[in-house]
Amino acid sequence: MAEKVSPSPGGDITPLQQMLASGTGAILTSLFVTPLDVVKIRLQAQRTPFSKGNPSEGRAEAAAIPWPAAHGGKCFLYCNGLMDHLYVCQNGNGCSAWYRAPGHFSGTLDAFVKITRNEGIRSLWSGLPPTLVMAVPATVIYFTAYDQLRDYLHARAGGWSPSIPLLAGALARLGAVTVISPLELIRTKMQSQQLSYRQLRLCIRSAVAQDGWLSLWRGWGPTVLRDVPFSALYWFNYELVRTWLCRQAWLDGATFTVSFISGAVSGTVAAVLTLPFDVVKTQRQIELGDSEVHPVKASKPSSTWQFMQRIRAESGTRGLFAGFLPRVIKVAPACAIMITTYEFGKSFFQKLNQEQQLRGL
Repeated sequence: MAEKVSPSPGGDITPLQQMLASGTGAILTSLFVTPLDVVKIRLQAQRTPFSKGNPSEGRAEAAAIPWPAAHGGKCFLYCNGLMDHLYVCQNGNGCSAWYRAPGHFSGTLDAFVKITRNEGIRSLWSGLPPTLVMAVPATVIYFTAYDQLRDYLHARAGGWSPSIPLLAGALARLGAVTVISPLELIRTKMQSQQLSYRQLRLCIRSAVAQDGWLSLWRGWGPTVLRDVPFSALYWFNYELVRTWLCRQAWLDGATFTVSFISGAVSGTVAAVLTLPFDVVKTQRQIELGDSEVHPVKASKPSSTWQFMQRIRAESGTRGLFAGFLPRVIKVAPACAIMITTYEFGKSFFQKLNQEQQLRGL
């Protein structure tokens, strides 16, 4: 571990270089984590197929983890640790290319082998396209905004404070969610109604005329309640754990191992503490997909607090923490891979800039 990652490269690299580093991290994270979630969804789907789903079965689990039949096969939520994606299916149509069942899977390894053998290795990355289209730009905005805000707050405060990553993380995530939220709604409409771009433009114009511009940010509230606290806790714990590990190992800068462990630990802590909001957000997303397929049957949206009360009444307090293990299994490696790649990218550009400065002297 002779190679070290700078603990906080700030003004030595440009915002464009930060964007390149975060974009590379998002792509690598997607490539590593997507197959794990594809296999997990297929294992869950064989127990409750798309066409035979029972909304009342496994409700607590469906609230927190991807569950293809959560609403009778109308939609399912795919989460790869980097971003959530809502797939809308009408009587199973539109998802046949993504979902195929070559046979019974006896376990995770068996699923990997059978999917690869019967469908080709590319099937393990079935959910990758929407991740690259949606999650990569969102991650670029988020990580670049965090670094810029952190450096700005550090300069204004005249020194380092534990509240800086807390505040910078919250504000950066708030901005990223606000920018991406309308795009997620637009993509859901396109998937559910098979709209052309012209039809989509007319649909959005009609929705705005009827309900105002704020209708494009439907579902923004639950997303903010989950993602903003997660981001604040993640960056606070990441800086804390990384600094502590560096001191314990007598390191001047964080190694790859230190960054990886810090990312995994901080991601796990943040995921557990914000799990109830993740449960609510998942149910809201599934209901959003349901309302896109069957607008007439769409129920009146309720607040996040009402959702939590409903889940608690149906499944008890444990229902608010449903899907604990699947969420941690996804989030921990995703956070670790993302932050390690990002730190390496920043370190690379920092050294590149220093070499260019030396050549210019």
